[in-house]
Amino acid sequence: ADEESVGASPAGAEARPAGVDAAEATVTTADTAATATPASPAAPLLSVRDLTRVYARPEATAEGRADVIGIEGVSFDVAEGSTHGVVGESGSGKTTLGKAIAGLIAPDSGTAVVAGYDVARLGKRERREFRRTVQLVHQNPYTAIDPKFTIAAAIEEPLVNFRIGTRAERRARVAEVMEQVALPAELAGRRPRELSGGQLQRVAIARALVIEPRLVVFDEAVSALDVTVQAQILRLLERLQRELDLTYLFISHDLAVVRQISDTVSVVSRGHQVESGPAGEIFERPRDPYTRRLLSAIPRPLGAVSGPSR
Repeated sequence: ADEESVGASPAGAEARPAGVDAAEATVTTADTAATATPASPAAPLLSVRDLTRVYARPEATAEGRADVIGIEGVSFDVAEGSTHGVVGESGSGKTTLGKAIAGLIAPDSGTAVVAGYDVARLGKRERREFRRTVQLVHQNPYTAIDPKFTIAAAIEEPLVNFRIGTRAERRARVAEVMEQVALPAELAGRRPRELSGGQLQRVAIARALVIEPRLVVFDEAVSALDVTVQAQILRLLERLQRELDLTYLFISHDLAVVRQISDTVSVVSRGHQVESGPAGEIFERPRDPYTRRLLSAIPRPLGAVSGPSR
């Protein structure tokens, strides 16, 4: 609160009568405190429990197994306004996990609940509402943006698909979100081929944010960028999270990047979650040999970054 508001009475509150002494005020406060119900912790925006997805092989292997585990028994919670990193090598199940949480594939068992939506049990109407709640940003923006569209049209497309606003309102919203992701207004009429990889990834982020989701899933969203541009995008994501109170699921094979942006982390290997917890604990005191091996492969020095700047 600013200096002028400190100590001010709430709007509409009655002034305390001058004759009430300090002792009475103390008793009243103590009585209120004694009868007050303790505040319960806020429910997580994303809650994952024993999430499992198995892919069937067309033929049995020599060992007789016909199925491939995408993910099995994954569980974690993500508080609203925070970032949960998911890290592991290629083929570890990271992308399967992200797609299941985003509702793009159905889990075989377990639950993923996002803002009250049970992803595996969405009706037609709920699924449409859910699509506005969760958005996905992929590694390659070239595959997510129609090359025939202008940049403004590409960002506007989700608004059109969800029938949000008039044409004038949609254009105003596009201009607003372009400013939020630091895309110059003069790029609005350009085509994707005229933009750099970093600029296109900002367009992909703008497309995700234009319908005001609560959870954004980033699947290797900065891995194709050079180190300088990667750092710029990470700073952008941190700023957007602070300004818009966004929640992120950040999937990457790069532990240094996950360490920079994440509050909590899950480490996955061959579809299984080997450990999960606060980022500081995972990176400073890893319990699993797989995590220790991944950490040992990070080039030194890591730099001064030890977690997201809040």
